[in-house]
Amino acid sequence: MSTAVTLPADDAAVAARFRHWQYRTLIATMFGYAAFYFVRKNLSFAMPAMQTDLGITKADLGLFLTLHGLLYGVSRFVNGMWADRANARYFMVAGLMLSVGANVFFGFSSTVLLLGVAWMINGWVQGMGFPPCCRLMTHWFPPEQLATKMSVWNTSHSIGAAVAGVFCGYIVAFGWRWCFFGPAILCTVAGAILFWMLRDTPTSVGLPEIKVAGAQAGDHEDRSSAGYKEFVRRQVFLNPFIWWISLANFFVYVLRFAILDWGPTLLKEMKHFPVHKGGWMVGAFEVSGIIGMLLAGWATDRFFKGRGARMCVFCMLGACTALFLFWQIGNTPVLATVLLAAAGFFIYGPQALIGITAANLATKRAAATAAGFTGLFGYASTLVSGWGLGLLVERSGWQAAFGALLGIGAIGTFMFILAWPAKAHGYTAETERSA
Repeated sequence: MSTAVTLPADDAAVAARFRHWQYRTLIATMFGYAAFYFVRKNLSFAMPAMQTDLGITKADLGLFLTLHGLLYGVSRFVNGMWADRANARYFMVAGLMLSVGANVFFGFSSTVLLLGVAWMINGWVQGMGFPPCCRLMTHWFPPEQLATKMSVWNTSHSIGAAVAGVFCGYIVAFGWRWCFFGPAILCTVAGAILFWMLRDTPTSVGLPEIKVAGAQAGDHEDRSSAGYKEFVRRQVFLNPFIWWISLANFFVYVLRFAILDWGPTLLKEMKHFPVHKGGWMVGAFEVSGIIGMLLAGWATDRFFKGRGARMCVFCMLGACTALFLFWQIGNTPVLATVLLAAAGFFIYGPQALIGITAANLATKRAAATAAGFTGLFGYASTLVSGWGLGLLVERSGWQAAFGALLGIGAIGTFMFILAWPAKAHGYTAETERSA
C-alpha cells in the first residue's frame, strides 16, 4: 500500500525554497557526520605505534574499542530519544565539539587509565552525531524517497572514514599523538561550518512541513505526552521487525568494525603489508562502500518498494563471500584490496539500510529513537569486534578470527531473513490503530 505524500509545492517560490533547504540539509549533515569520523576512527591508525611507544597490548587496545563502542551504542540510544525533542542544529554541533575535546585529552595522555577514560568520553559524545541526522532526514524527505536519499547521506560514513584513514595513515609519521591533534584541529573548523549550514525542521525556516497520510502529529507534537510515549512503546519497542533488524545490526557491525578498527593491524600482521598501504586499502573498503550503499538504497526503492530487510539478505551473502575469498586468497596487495573493496561494497548496504528501515517503520515521530535502538545493538558488537577479537587473535591468531567472523556473518544473514515480511513503513499501521 502506498503512502499519500504532500510536498509543500503549491507555491513555486515555496517549492524552490523547500528544495534548496532539502539539498542544503543533506549536504550539511553529510559534511558534519563525515567530520565525526575524523575524531572517531583515528585510533586504529595510532594503535601500531602506541603498542611500540607505550607497550600497550592488543587486549588493552581491544578493550578501548569495546568500551568506546558500548558507550557509543548506549549514547546513541539515549541521545536518539533526546534528539527527537531537541534542535538538531545545536545538538549535532555540540557533539562534534565535545568529541574534539576528548581527542585532545587523549592525545596528551600516556597511561592506560587516562587513555581509556578519554576514549570512553569520546564514545559517549560521538553518540550525539547520528540521531540528529536521522531526525533531520525524516523531517525533510518523505518516506518514499528516504531509502534513496538516506543512502546518499550514509556515504558520509565511508567518506569520513576513508579520508580520515588516508590522513592518519600519513600524519602518524609525525607521532601517534598527531592522529588525534590533527583531526581535532580540522573538526573545530568543521563545527563552525556546520553551525552555519544547518537548521532544524522545515517550520524553523518558515516552510510548511511534509504532510504524510497516516502521520498523526506534526513537528510540534508534545513529546512528553502519554499518547506519544505509548506510540513509541508500540511502534518501536514492541515492534518485532525492529527487534530483528536491531539484532542483525549487531552482526553487521562486527564485520564492519573488524575491518575498520583492526584493518591496519590485520593487514600488517596477517598479510604483511606496511601501515601506509593499509591506510589506502581500508580507504578502498570505505570508498567501495559508498557505491554499495547508494546502489542498495536505489535497489530497495526500485525493486523492493522500500523493504530494506529484503535487500540486506543479498548484501550479507555477498559480504560473507568476499571476506572468505580475502581470507583464503588475498595474499597480494592488489587482490587483497579488490576483495576488501568487494566486502565494503556489500557490508555498507545493510549498514545504511538498517537505520532507514527502522526510521520508516517508526515513522518520523520516533525515527531518532528507533535508529538509536538499532545503534544500541550495533555498537554492543564491540564486545566481539574490539576486546573479543583482540583476545582471540592474541590466543589463536588471525586465521581463527576470520573463521569466527564468517560464522557471525551467517547469523546476521539469518536475522534479516526473519525480518523479510516487514512492511516498507509504519504510517499505514499508525492510521489503522487510530481509526
